[in-house]
Amino acid sequence: MTGNHKDRTISRRRAIAVTGGTVAAGGLVAAGFQSAFADTADTTADADATASATASSTSSECMTLMTSVTEGPYYLDGALVRKDITEGKAGVPLTLRLTVVDATDGCTPVKGAAVEIWHCDAWGYYSGYTTANPGGSAPAESEEGDSANDLTYLRGYQVANANGVVKFETIFPGWYTPRTCHIHVKVHTGGEKEDGTYEGGKVNYTGQLFFADDIAEEIFTLDPYARHTGSYTVLADDMVYDGGGAASGLLTLKAVHKKDPSKGYKGSLTLGVDPDAESTGAGSGGGGTPPSGAPSDAPTGTPPSDSASPSTSASS
Repeated sequence: MTGNHKDRTISRRRAIAVTGGTVAAGGLVAAGFQSAFADTADTTADADATASATASSTSSECMTLMTSVTEGPYYLDGALVRKDITEGKAGVPLTLRLTVVDATDGCTPVKGAAVEIWHCDAWGYYSGYTTANPGGSAPAESEEGDSANDLTYLRGYQVANANGVVKFETIFPGWYTPRTCHIHVKVHTGGEKEDGTYEGGKVNYTGQLFFADDIAEEIFTLDPYARHTGSYTVLADDMVYDGGGAASGLLTLKAVHKKDPSKGYKGSLTLGVDPDAESTGAGSGGGGTPPSGAPSDAPTGTPPSDSASPSTSASS
């Protein structure tokens, strides 16, 4: 660590001391998703509530455009349109609710905007780059023993409803050196769903979503996160997060169960974008390439034929 921050090394010993033991990875997911995602069904009441919340809160929050930053080294084309992007990856459940609004036109919802997210797993590995070293000491990604597709897990699109809202079911991301915990996000407009993914149009915004340090550090004491040890980078020391709060991607988080973080979190944020703008993905920030192991050429195109079929795994 640098500066005045205390050493935040996450160790197995600390995990056991804080939690009184470890939580079985598979059981954590099975038990956690049931409660964390209980409200993910879209209903008329939910839509009305969203519209009311948008009218009352976004007017003061989204007038400043979201800060565009680098897409980072781990972007892949061809992510599936689906709500649940976990593919069985173990971790603390996270329900992500994002609202896309036009910050240049009174914060009106951007219906039909395609929101794309991708992030690392609990040990710091990205699909498509499962041999890239996350820094510190972590088991090999293959040791997790899940059935996730190595090119598609923890990646996906959702298309915004009339209120500009999308929802994702995922897990709390892990971390890799030298970055803080984060989720990558892009907002696309002008394209359409095709063959289970999203094609055409343009990217209006490229950014990253961030997590409060105290919540992230508590999560990282739990299994399977605790098996990745090393010095975690806090927000103030991150090369991409600029300290701008929500306008810079800092999520609002609510615990599903206040006394048991393993039950999961609900994260939300309003994304104020310019639908006429186009983002190249270059953005600001250092990109955060991990110490070693990242391929020099990123795979592109839709997932191969042996991946999950869009007709069976994609959902609106």
